[in-house]
Amino acid sequence: MPAGTSVMTNTVKTDVLIVGAGPTGLSLAIELGLRGVRALVVERQPRTGTQPRAKTTNVRSMEHMRRWGIASVLRAAAPLPSDYPTDIVFATRLFGRQLAVIENAFAGAKIRDPRFSEPAQWVPQFTVEAVLRDRVAAMDSIELMFNAELEDAEQSADGVVATVRNLTDGKPLTVLCKYLIGADGARSRVRSIIGVRMQGEHAYALNHSVILRIPELQRTPPDRRAIMYWIINPAAPAVMGPMDGEGRWYFMVTLPPDVKDLDDATIRRRVCEAVGRNVDIEILTRDIWAAHRLIADRYRNGRVFLAGDACHLHPPFGGYGMNLGIADAVDLGWKLAATIQGWGGPALLDSYEIERRAVHQRTIEEAVANYRVLSAQLIKDSLDDDSEEGERARADVGAEILETKTREFMTLGVVLGSRYRESPIIVEDGSAPPQEHSAIYEPSAHPGCLAPHAWLADGSSLYDHFGLGYTLLILDKTAAPNALAQAAERAGVPLTIVALSEPGLRALYGASLALIRPDQYVAWRGSRVEDADAIVATLRGEDASAPAAIKKKEARA
Repeated sequence: MPAGTSVMTNTVKTDVLIVGAGPTGLSLAIELGLRGVRALVVERQPRTGTQPRAKTTNVRSMEHMRRWGIASVLRAAAPLPSDYPTDIVFATRLFGRQLAVIENAFAGAKIRDPRFSEPAQWVPQFTVEAVLRDRVAAMDSIELMFNAELEDAEQSADGVVATVRNLTDGKPLTVLCKYLIGADGARSRVRSIIGVRMQGEHAYALNHSVILRIPELQRTPPDRRAIMYWIINPAAPAVMGPMDGEGRWYFMVTLPPDVKDLDDATIRRRVCEAVGRNVDIEILTRDIWAAHRLIADRYRNGRVFLAGDACHLHPPFGGYGMNLGIADAVDLGWKLAATIQGWGGPALLDSYEIERRAVHQRTIEEAVANYRVLSAQLIKDSLDDDSEEGERARADVGAEILETKTREFMTLGVVLGSRYRESPIIVEDGSAPPQEHSAIYEPSAHPGCLAPHAWLADGSSLYDHFGLGYTLLILDKTAAPNALAQAAERAGVPLTIVALSEPGLRALYGASLALIRPDQYVAWRGSRVEDADAIVATLRGEDASAPAAIKKKEARA
């Protein structure tokens, strides 16, 4: 029973009730727990199993793991060795003719890159969830309650009253909270309660994912190690890859419109066709899922918010899904904490949907574009022929693969380059925003962009020095930061001051001063301060009209 529960009335009080203990809900709980905000997380499922679901924890999510102190824990828990190459191989069969290779997919190579603090990690979602749960369990202000589901909720100007039922004994629990968050996935109960509708295309393709044990592939793996093999042949177009070094593999096929399922014999036949030889197969688990292109018509109703799959769904091509939900949780988490702790103004929570919706729309378009070209669309005659015609066909398909599929695996332009535009809590500086690319990431300190990363002389990441509240970067000894620091103190805004004289940082940020949000995005930059109180008022969401007034007065050097 959650701490603070009254045995007599079976009622619990908390600041935030989070429905759903997947990556989104757990990440939100961590953001709140780091700031001492009380939260109860309820989850109806045990959240265990062998289906990996998401397999890519991208660069940005790994940077959050670093902030939360668990990046190295997650890497140690990953079932593939740390030096395993994050390459994508396209071939006619696993033991067939290679057509193309995309190396270092998702920027997962374990090298030090100046653009980010953590490379991506190839790891099943259930392992990510286990690591997140352990982190949440160590937080005094957070409670986890499994085998419990939300039945109903009502809100008023003062808070939310929710009814949660214990699925073990059937007893109801009344939860009194300030905010209710639906991180409860595609079939969100919270979304239904507040009357939000999903808009777009429902289930325009079915896919069959199978987890297999193939002992021969443990004894004799493919010559080229990779995290994913795209199999391109007419008998078994598919995507497959290793889950560990013990013979467990995932195998995924998109079903034709007239097929709703595959029987065991068909799966075994297709896997052998994909491998290129007869192999013994043990089917561990199967999952049929639909690809959607959906976004909620709104993310909020008063004190109730939606995050993750509860408000956006797209094909899982590009590794965006779970990571997009984690980013939702980070954006919403610090804003909820600021509001509950009294320093966040009314525009702060309003900014959540404004900022995230544009990112969701961009990311959904990328995922849908990736989904248009699957293994079956790349098949050509003679791909396996040992002839000049076969050579030409393989060269043509290889070129087509690199042209059409690179964007799916080179994603930093989306993962790190998506910016918050038209946000009421960002102060524009009059400069031209950077162009957005799907594959290319060009660091920029333009307000609304992710703060440019740098490695410092002591080996630490610049991000390691940012605080839980706002951070004021001082990049020039001649800058005068006192007015901003004093304005933040007057407004009760937590502020960490970081003064650095590292070569190149001033040029990287294009200003002497920069205010960095708790989620590491640039909120303001400049080389002089005309109205510090107005800047801080905007950043804390006190006055949504402030940015226009500030823009006229502030000038970036």
